[in-house]
Amino acid sequence: MKKLIPTLAICILFSLVAFAQHHGNVGGGGHIPSHGPAPVHNAHPAQENRHFNDHAGHPDAPHVHSNGKWIGHDTGREDAHYHLDHPWEHGRFTGGIGRGHVWHLSGGGPGRFWFGGFYFGVAPYDVGFCNDWFWDRDDIVIYDDPDHDGWYLAYNVRLGTYVHVQYLGA
Repeated sequence: MKKLIPTLAICILFSLVAFAQHHGNVGGGGHIPSHGPAPVHNAHPAQENRHFNDHAGHPDAPHVHSNGKWIGHDTGREDAHYHLDHPWEHGRFTGGIGRGHVWHLSGGGPGRFWFGGFYFGVAPYDVGFCNDWFWDRDDIVIYDDPDHDGWYLAYNVRLGTYVHVQYLGA
């Protein structure tokens, strides 16, 4: 019985640490949105030098609130920053999309990164929003972009931020 109590205490401690790593709010900490953004119907004009820190402590990058609101995904189809002359040029991503599919980054950088044998590149306009990503170890989730043909949204689980990414093939 004397050995059981310390062992139980250690198990509880590790359980609490694991729980804390996977249940966070805005700004990362393990929160994963249940779905991607809705299509934009009342688009805001694209502006240069936009800021996204809508509340104190929120990142100045596109991010997702714990209630599922996608901050920064409001410019719609007319945003020239995400226009591609040849959408889906390298095919479509056939890996898992959405909350149930967490991918572990395996290397690269914004211009070309990979996981699970799939390759992506960050939209040039979004490169500044992923300067703090760990390209060799962060977990991301890929979502469809309902407004910009040829683009997906890569959500960084650790940070709670996202960027537009193009599939480059397998």
